[in-house]
Amino acid sequence: MKGLSDFRQTEETQAEETAAKHASGHEEHDGMSTSTLGGPKGRRWSAARKWIVGAAGAAVVITGLVFAGNQYVDAKTVPYYHVYIHGEEVGTIDDPARVEQLYSQKRQEYQDKYPDVAMELHTEGITTKLEKGFKAEPETQKTIDKLSGMLKAYAEGVELKVDGKVVGIVKDQATVDAALEKVKQKYAPQAAATAAANGAGVKKLASSKTAKPQYIAANPAVKSVNIEEKVTFAPVETDPNKVLTAEEAAKLLLTGKDAPLLYTVDEGDTISSIAGQFHVSQKEIFANNPQIKEKYLQIGDQLQLTVPKPPLTVTTVEKVSEQVATAPDIEIRKSKDLPAGKSKVVRPGQEGLKVMNYVVTKQNGKVVDEQWVGQSVVKASLKEVVLQGTKVPGKGSGKFAWPVSGARISSSYGSRWGKMHKGLDIVSGNRTIKAADDGTVTFTGQINGYGNAIIISHGNGYETLYGHLQSISTHSGAHVNQGDKIGVMGSTGRSTGTHLHFEIHKSGSIQNPMKYLN
Repeated sequence: MKGLSDFRQTEETQAEETAAKHASGHEEHDGMSTSTLGGPKGRRWSAARKWIVGAAGAAVVITGLVFAGNQYVDAKTVPYYHVYIHGEEVGTIDDPARVEQLYSQKRQEYQDKYPDVAMELHTEGITTKLEKGFKAEPETQKTIDKLSGMLKAYAEGVELKVDGKVVGIVKDQATVDAALEKVKQKYAPQAAATAAANGAGVKKLASSKTAKPQYIAANPAVKSVNIEEKVTFAPVETDPNKVLTAEEAAKLLLTGKDAPLLYTVDEGDTISSIAGQFHVSQKEIFANNPQIKEKYLQIGDQLQLTVPKPPLTVTTVEKVSEQVATAPDIEIRKSKDLPAGKSKVVRPGQEGLKVMNYVVTKQNGKVVDEQWVGQSVVKASLKEVVLQGTKVPGKGSGKFAWPVSGARISSSYGSRWGKMHKGLDIVSGNRTIKAADDGTVTFTGQINGYGNAIIISHGNGYETLYGHLQSISTHSGAHVNQGDKIGVMGSTGRSTGTHLHFEIHKSGSIQNPMKYLN
């Protein structure tokens, strides 16, 4: 296409051609040649007309040329866009849609790389500005490539907080809920769906000849599951590699971080049971406590442990039913035919069976409270009949009475929930302690862990122990009868409250008192 200088040259050429026609006298006006006009006056008029017509034609031509030139410039003027990040220019592009296309492409790339989290781009501060230029050539691809390298992505997540402290980052609220549900399931026993149909309501643990309960309910009923701490969450922008799955978040909530713990040895504890309870090695326990030897471990000893401390406390309340074998009652018939101290079984007794019901409260799986809420007889025992010679002072009948009136069990006997409890913990509004059977007091005083204690020998292979007494009302060597007052209930020794710790021993072996008490 011609430029303005070309148009000017054309104009000059046309002007020269017009002048030549004027000189030759052949230009025509209104259909009549100028040569037909005669005389000087005619020639002057003709020349004037020619000049006017020529000037007008030249103006028309110039106007057309300028218009055509402007159309050419407009046709060659193109719009383009400057791209800025926070006011600093990145480059130029031909269409702002290119930026949006880049956003979509980059989002998809990051989403493909991290499919399990919601990815987003940092696009704040990116702007475009329109500009026009003659034959402008924006550097679109170069600018898009440069902008692509400057775009940063982040994962959209939520901070999981326990009592205001951040413990991890997960994808969304649904992941928080799933993690908390997994934590609850860890500590809430799940009932077997087919237990009732298969008649598997109770499970045999051991024979009645052992010191452990014979049966225990296979499927404890969970009454409630609660998290003690306040759990909250808030949106956050984060590194996608830091986003936890529900399983990872649950593990973090269950284990937490290692923290020091001062543990006080309780009844029935061993190094191996303590190691199992806190998921640490025995070697580590001995390394942290060089003064402790396994066979010398005593109730009340304190151990330095380093154990994981979970950020959550899950409290469960469970209703547990346990079947316990009951010892038969013993009917004593006096016989003058037998020497004093001699006895003879004339009818062996048979054990019965009863169901013991408890409400057990645990925190993170550890028992913190146990309440006996009643019992029911499944099978009555058959009374044993014994002939006995003349009664000798200090010798028991073998039939034991409750050592307190209005007794309520706060902790039962046996190896349960990870510990061995050698007797019954009994509470009552009446704090008077009575001898469970006739016998001779063989010990009064302090026993490590038991506080003020009494031991009575019943002269028939049985011994009873009474612990945590506030005061003792008898003395060593005294003969006592069943029901005699021997002391007052207290909380001495290793005790968390006023109660009586009561044990029955037979020929040196610990027994379940519930087998003998009615």
